Amino acid sequence: MRERVLVAMSGGVDSSVAAGLLVEQGYDVVGATMKLFCHGEDVPDRPCCSLDSVNDARRVCEQLGIPHYVLNLESRFGHDVVDNFVDEYARGRTPIPCVRCNTFTKFRDFLKKADAIDARWIATGHYARVENGELRRGVDENKDQTYFLWGIDRAVLSRLILPIGSLDKAQTRARAHAMELEVIAEKPESQEICFVPDGDYARLLEQRLPADAPALSCGPIIMSSGAVVGEHNGFARYTIGQRRGVPGGFAHPMYVIAIRPDDLAVVIGPRDELLGSGVVAREVNWLAAPPSVGARVSVRVRHRAPLALAEIVRLDREEIELALDEPVSAITPGQSVVLYDGDQVLGGGFIEASRRRRSALPVLAA
Repeated sequence: MRERVLVAMSGGVDSSVAAGLLVEQGYDVVGATMKLFCHGEDVPDRPCCSLDSVNDARRVCEQLGIPHYVLNLESRFGHDVVDNFVDEYARGRTPIPCVRCNTFTKFRDFLKKADAIDARWIATGHYARVENGELRRGVDENKDQTYFLWGIDRAVLSRLILPIGSLDKAQTRARAHAMELEVIAEKPESQEICFVPDGDYARLLEQRLPADAPALSCGPIIMSSGAVVGEHNGFARYTIGQRRGVPGGFAHPMYVIAIRPDDLAVVIGPRDELLGSGVVAREVNWLAAPPSVGARVSVRVRHRAPLALAEIVRLDREEIELALDEPVSAITPGQSVVLYDGDQVLGGGFIEASRRRRSALPVLAA
């Protein structure tokens, strides 16, 4: 009897090829598109969850000869992802909704749907690999998506198949053409947050926060010295490392280096003030045996940022603290820090704070 696999299908090339490869490998494949967000009528061309994308997924399933279902997970997605997105910006942080979506909706809730149809496996079109119960980076370093996957339950790995993790994007598109899936083979990638397809996240905040919300209220733009150099129209419109909207007229380019919601301040400074030598993270999730204090790891603090070498200097139930060998730019509260041993994902957490200097970190006993 063929083993059944439930494949998350967004209507894009990656998930379509993932489903096609599983059909070729002899699985009993069922495709499912998750309806996560209602865009209304005013949306760009074919964003994730739009009717066009649902129809693309349905056409691919018809061509592959597999059933296709639409799963309405909008309520859970709204609570776990969209509400969190708004709350984080209101706190002066920069959220990473794809991690929240993968942690909850795409894997936790999707796995429940798999159980309901007696599917032994679930599969997605992520560029990552599962080997011997371990999550590993995708072969194509430029497309690796493990930065967004650290929050899934470790138990999920025993039921997860990632069919395109050993391919690069060009190879994935070539496989789509070979399968004659022309409806999606050259479909452009979505670069925006799925529920903000026009990229205007501030408009979403304006719709969901009170009119007098501090995050959208005017406040000072200041230097780290405290000198006021301008005014902003809402700290939620800024993120660490940003240059747009920052006052000019300085000898060197200025960047947002901190957001202080308590006094509505956006703090700016030169590039060297963006550098951090330590990271504190919370809500840590382990996909492997937790390392010990003093362990050496590689870390990534932004998607597509270079891996940086670090040492774990504090580890408790609430937080992890890492000392970086070399300073890293724009360590941003709300984003993820992901820990690696070689190409294996050990785990990760949400960044709580950056430390400017290693001297501010705990000193390990000799």
